[in-house]
Amino acid sequence: MRIARVIGKIVLNQHMPDVVPGSYLIVRPLNRQALAGGAGSIDETIVLWDCLAAREGDLVGLVEGREAAVPFGKKKVPYDSYNACILDTVDFDPVL
Repeated sequence: MRIARVIGKIVLNQHMPDVVPGSYLIVRPLNRQALAGGAGSIDETIVLWDCLAAREGDLVGLVEGREAAVPFGKKKVPYDSYNACILDTVDFDPVL
């Protein structure tokens, strides 16, 4: 799981039967400097599926890969990442 900051939202304008209802968020994964309280993020933008109602500016736990499809059981879904949690605070010690 990686920690990311929500920077936006995607809205679909057509119904797609393979897509499970939920929100689509644009997130930016955070690097060690950002987690330690400084500025910075990984130069990568990811779209993730969200059913927890995260908002712009929230920190979320981002799960990627095969694990992103596990919550949907045997149903085939076109997702490669999902929001596992919304974080209130992050206590990060950069020395470790």
